[in-house]
Amino acid sequence: MTGMPGERIGPLLAQYSSAGFSRGRSAVVEAAWLVAQWLFVSSWLPGSAHRCWLLRLFGARIGHGAVIKPRVRIKFPWRLVVGEHSWIGEGAWIDNLAPVTIGANCCISQEAYLCTGNHNWRLRTFDLLAAPIVVKDGAWLAARTVVGPGVVVGEGAILGLGGVATNDIAEWTICAGVPAVEIGRRTME
Repeated sequence: MTGMPGERIGPLLAQYSSAGFSRGRSAVVEAAWLVAQWLFVSSWLPGSAHRCWLLRLFGARIGHGAVIKPRVRIKFPWRLVVGEHSWIGEGAWIDNLAPVTIGANCCISQEAYLCTGNHNWRLRTFDLLAAPIVVKDGAWLAARTVVGPGVVVGEGAILGLGGVATNDIAEWTICAGVPAVEIGRRTME
């Protein structure tokens, strides 16, 4: 094995298949969402009400008082739940091939990335894997954090600036780093 381009030593991406994965809506609905998202949701336009309205129109469940800032990207709004009074910061990306549930009073800060998809790197065909993400009530994902497939962020937990959560985060803990580890307990006054 020399590792030369074209040799069959790694994944056989030509055989990749996403069989069994459903996008959840028709191609027409998805195309309409992409246009609406580009024009109004992920745009620089200020305001939140129009973003919440459009997300609801496309099937998201958005709670009262939710705030969604400019430049937010959401793959499939029909797989998104956002609780009451939660904030999604500028440039956040919710890459939800599987459902993403964000509880009430949560803060998803600027440029956070919630990724529900991965690939089975053990298979030469690199099959798609997808698992839901749950962010429980009162949790805070600081700026530029990454949350991976299947992760549950516990109630009141914090993932610190730039942290990467590949495993669950226990409730009322403060985690940071790559991969994120517990560095303290969160207390409220």
